[in-house]
Amino acid sequence: MAFFKKYSGTTNVRLLRMERLIWTLIYAGLLSMVLAYFTEQTQGVPAHGLLTFGVLAVVLGVLMVWIRSRLREDH
Repeated sequence: MAFFKKYSGTTNVRLLRMERLIWTLIYAGLLSMVLAYFTEQTQGVPAHGLLTFGVLAVVLGVLMVWIRSRLREDH
């Protein structure tokens, strides 16, 4: 008995694009927040725009994960 089931992905093109967009938003947002933190620490330049973009991207990505969890393959 397998503890974790293998996720083989979806065959629906629309859901596949959504999954790719989700992880792109999350990782880009996290990278943006890290860059904003180090830019502000080393350069003394306010990096509020970069930080705001990062937070919004991560929040949007997490929201899309929740939306994706409610969708079915047949939609």
